[in-house]
Amino acid sequence: MSTVSTASSLVSQSARAVPIVSPWPRISLVTPVFNSAKYLEQTIQSVLSQNYPNLEYFIIDGGSTDGTLDIIRKYAPQISGWISEPDHGMYDALNKGFSRTTGEIMGWISATDQYQVGGLAVVGSVFRDLPQVEWLTGRPVLFSEEGMTVEVGAVPRWSRERFLKGANRYIQQESTFWRRSLWQRAGARVDDARRIAADFELWVRFFRHAQLYSVDALIGGFRSHSDSIGLQDMAACHRVHDQIVAAELAAPGLESARRFRRLHRFFQSIPKVRWFWNRYVFAPLYNRHAPDLPPIIRYEKDRWILS
Repeated sequence: MSTVSTASSLVSQSARAVPIVSPWPRISLVTPVFNSAKYLEQTIQSVLSQNYPNLEYFIIDGGSTDGTLDIIRKYAPQISGWISEPDHGMYDALNKGFSRTTGEIMGWISATDQYQVGGLAVVGSVFRDLPQVEWLTGRPVLFSEEGMTVEVGAVPRWSRERFLKGANRYIQQESTFWRRSLWQRAGARVDDARRIAADFELWVRFFRHAQLYSVDALIGGFRSHSDSIGLQDMAACHRVHDQIVAAELAAPGLESARRFRRLHRFFQSIPKVRWFWNRYVFAPLYNRHAPDLPPIIRYEKDRWILS
């Protein structure tokens, strides 16, 4: 059985009929949820407390039975719309949600995660001021299970070639946003046939079309908690990553990455040289220069600059 917020749907339809004229680009957010009453309210509050002036926010529930719907109904007047019906998992819910959105800028926040204060203003102002940026990510942030910020990482640097070689698997989804034009060029959907790592697969597709810019700012963060699917079996997640990369490397023009991955597999199979390879070749890969490495976005003198 499907439940749809009628009032919110009317609000959303009205917004589409009369475009908002704003110096801030419209950000479309989706939260997929299933039985996450324990964390969902903090997530919603972290979105709404942004007070972003041009926000479109949908919550897509998979038929929760734990009190999640009571929380959604509580905030329904403040969001663009919501649905509750059985689905085929988080990525199916995301596709449902994104199909209802209209914003120029897109992203999602899972029902356990949160945004930092002013995070959406960072996103909106960067995309507004730097038209060459098609997708971006901020400093990686970790929340404790209680919702405290407990770790802030260094500014990441991203190169397609280094990413496919395996320099870093973790583009933090909670801090990553993109233009709708890029989403459309990359297929306009998340791979909902997957149970895990569909965000990783989406990043691989995005890299075909645009550089990933890093912003020296806090946007969102991941909550470390015992129910996390990705954290329950990291080895399985890494195997899926490797399968996705292997399929991507079959495309022409990626011989350097293919060669490196073959060498990596070979040296991993030799115990006597594995440690040397990992320490002196594989680990430093992340810090090596790459020709497709974009500049970092920093805020200086009341404006965003590329440095």
